[in-house]
Amino acid sequence: MKAGVFIAVLVCACAKMVRSDSVPFITPCYAKDRACLRSSAQRALPAIAAGLPGLGVRSLDPMLVERVLASQAGLSMDFTNTTVRGLRHCRVLDVQMRDVGRRRGREMSVELQCSVVLEGDYHLDGRLLLFPIQGKGPYKIIIRDIVVKVTLDTGERVADGHHYWTVLGWKHSAHVLTNVHYRFDNLFNGDKGLAQTVTRFANSNWRNIFNELSPPIVKAIVAKIVRETSKLFDRVPIRELSLD
Repeated sequence: MKAGVFIAVLVCACAKMVRSDSVPFITPCYAKDRACLRSSAQRALPAIAAGLPGLGVRSLDPMLVERVLASQAGLSMDFTNTTVRGLRHCRVLDVQMRDVGRRRGREMSVELQCSVVLEGDYHLDGRLLLFPIQGKGPYKIIIRDIVVKVTLDTGERVADGHHYWTVLGWKHSAHVLTNVHYRFDNLFNGDKGLAQTVTRFANSNWRNIFNELSPPIVKAIVAKIVRETSKLFDRVPIRELSLD
């Protein structure tokens, strides 16, 4: 859901990149210039989200998440073939960087505000807060104004005499400002009465439902974005990226 999520982290790093043939959309900034980092990240985000074939980075908008399989709080969840749309329109709220003691090591934090749509297939079985729930079919989730903060821990590696950024780990948090709308087709094997009751409950209590459903989905989406955006760091040496 918060799939916008790590795109921002990449942009955080990219905002310090010098312009080059491989990343002509990047404006260089100093690490302490948060205003420059934020504006540069905002300009770079749509290009990165669209994908960078020359660097092996696949499209992140739309982005396909093949499967999310999880069980928590008495609810078994299986989401497949999920398409996430809207990441290129995220708004960058803040970007920060700081040294963490390792040689060239950096901690980068980025805050984004996004509205995204997820569509795919679901299989739910268990309890959703107060209600039993069971169903299998297409689903659609619309998230309006989710604010995501991602912190990326980086180091470096050496290959062929060049130094490259490496992603050592990441963590994230998120909350929704406006609302979330859920639609699950074929709940209770097509029992419209039960389905309408649960759907109304879910949309009236969207924040609690989001907290119940989102963690495994968020983790899967962020992991997908991490894998794709890390390819840029694998291809572009630090000497072409860092100004400090």
